[in-house]
Amino acid sequence: MDSVTPSGAVRGHCESRVLESALLLALLRRTRTTPQAARHLEQFLSARTTGGDRIDDVLARAATGNLRREDDVKIRALVDEAPEFMRTRKHALIAATLCLLGRPQPHVAPPPIPAQGMHPAGRVQLIAIRVILAHAAGRPAPAAAHELLPATSAPRVWEGNLLVHLLAANALSLLPGHEAAVAGGIRQALACRRPDGGVPFVTGVDTWCTVTAGIALASCGAPTAVQHRLARHLAAQQRADGGWSYTDHAHHTDTDDTAVAVEFLHTLDPTRYRTPIDRGLAHLRSLQGPDGGFPTYVAGARSEAGMTAAAVNALSIRPSQHRPHIHAALDFLTRAQRPDALFPPEWSRSRFHVAFRALLAADAPYQRPAPHGTDRRMVRTLLTAVLHHRNSDGGWGQQPGECSDAISTAYALLCLCRHHAPRPAIEAATFLLDTQRDDGSIASRPDMLGTRPFLYNVPRLADHFALLALGHLHQRLHGT
Repeated sequence: MDSVTPSGAVRGHCESRVLESALLLALLRRTRTTPQAARHLEQFLSARTTGGDRIDDVLARAATGNLRREDDVKIRALVDEAPEFMRTRKHALIAATLCLLGRPQPHVAPPPIPAQGMHPAGRVQLIAIRVILAHAAGRPAPAAAHELLPATSAPRVWEGNLLVHLLAANALSLLPGHEAAVAGGIRQALACRRPDGGVPFVTGVDTWCTVTAGIALASCGAPTAVQHRLARHLAAQQRADGGWSYTDHAHHTDTDDTAVAVEFLHTLDPTRYRTPIDRGLAHLRSLQGPDGGFPTYVAGARSEAGMTAAAVNALSIRPSQHRPHIHAALDFLTRAQRPDALFPPEWSRSRFHVAFRALLAADAPYQRPAPHGTDRRMVRTLLTAVLHHRNSDGGWGQQPGECSDAISTAYALLCLCRHHAPRPAIEAATFLLDTQRDDGSIASRPDMLGTRPFLYNVPRLADHFALLALGHLHQRLHGT
């Protein structure tokens, strides 16, 4: 509650990241500007050449001139961790970054740009990558290069996305006649530096932090005055298409923020917030694909399990109105389950992020008609899979065999609130409470991915999901 501003926003800062810091350093070196800022970036990156995150280590070593012979093998392995449908793009992103850092990768083919279903930021990113790889290979720049200019000419970092902003600025710096746009892009990026000398992935994720704080506070009965402050802010941030973006600095909406915003507003007061709820639900319905699933950003893009579960949880606030949409989405989820009953990591590295959302979707308060009973089966198989990966300390790690962390344990506890045996939930709650600091916040390793497979860290999210899990546990204990 202390993090809620008077305006009703929760401003979750994003910590510095190696990828964007390396891109800014490459840009400063090429343009020979602000040498002091370049030195600070070099110091930030030098301290992260052996930090334990494989992709960060490789890029930090490339930026500081310490790339190792075996790093090429690591890069290929890291690309293979990305979802199959985007591996070509991720390989190209890493190759373009290495080219900018003086490690030419001319053999990498530029990724194609899909004709439809492409988020605007994704399109700008791909165009920038194509320009960078073409320059490295001595080929002419693609005709679409002019589309990079809006990404560096906006009054602030375009869509709040520093990765896209810096890729565009780097690409333009390789082309003649764009010095003013590049200089403006450098000024905007430098204004986003964190105290450690690096720059983050995005300028902030305040809408995502606001919706997750709202649903967490609602789950444990926080004072309604605080909740309404959050809700009024969210209602004011709704975009023209009825959806919400991840930050009030961005205009393009996404399924995740929209779904959780709708859930929170309905939970708090379905009558007072009926208009934004109606608009949000209509936007979600417009995104559903012919396979029953939901994409992250735009209609026609590839459906994803996590977004589909999020949409079901929102549509389920009015089950009779949305029954066909819900059934089609749940059918998609059952097809998306892997043989181990879990789902591939999507926007979280933790295997249990999509799991808890899918379980809540399958366990929603409406009746799915016989004869299949696939909802019940999904609940049973997910619970079995989650329990199977419990560590001896009562917590869960992001991946099987990894050390327990608070946010993965919170995701698992959200699942266990639907299980009949109390002991796993008791042990999960005990582990979670042991990670709480004196000020009430939760210490956890980051799990969110963007762009995949790159981790980024918004520390406040661990507080929100831990509180959400404890709120669900409280409701289970009291039978509400």
